Amino acid sequence: MSRVLPYPLLTASLLLMWLLLNGFSPGHVVLGLAVAVFASRVMVALHPGKPRLRRWQLIPRLFLLVVADVVKSNVAVTSIILQGKRRQWTAGFVAIPLKLRDEIGLAVLACIITSTPGTAWIDYDQASGVLLIHVLDLADEEEWRELIRTRYEALLREIFE
Repeated sequence: MSRVLPYPLLTASLLLMWLLLNGFSPGHVVLGLAVAVFASRVMVALHPGKPRLRRWQLIPRLFLLVVADVVKSNVAVTSIILQGKRRQWTAGFVAIPLKLRDEIGLAVLACIITSTPGTAWIDYDQASGVLLIHVLDLADEEEWRELIRTRYEALLREIFE
């Protein structure tokens, strides 16, 4: 079974997404299944690491924290856009030294930072552990460093390391 479907959950998820996007018909089931099996077999070539979750019970807390921050950030970015030139704001880059080294944890952090409006993951130096992010409204660099380290990195380290 693992040779035909090395990632059965991925295959099932892709098939379900295909059917939700294209509608349910016998032809779409066959085509969606072919695409899902092919994508699942391609994943084998990538050799993705298996995530090691030390404290999986913290994932809902992280999820709620991210959802709240995304909503708050949407409001902040919307206000910047609507105020236009009446409000002075400064965009900039912030270098953040991280202790987090787990690849899955870093990937989750990249998704969090990039999905939050007003911030973008720019670069990560694996040798030094320094993350570079771009912030749309940068008032205080140290505040951003502490926010990322205490709010996200600490929780991700508990979950993955």
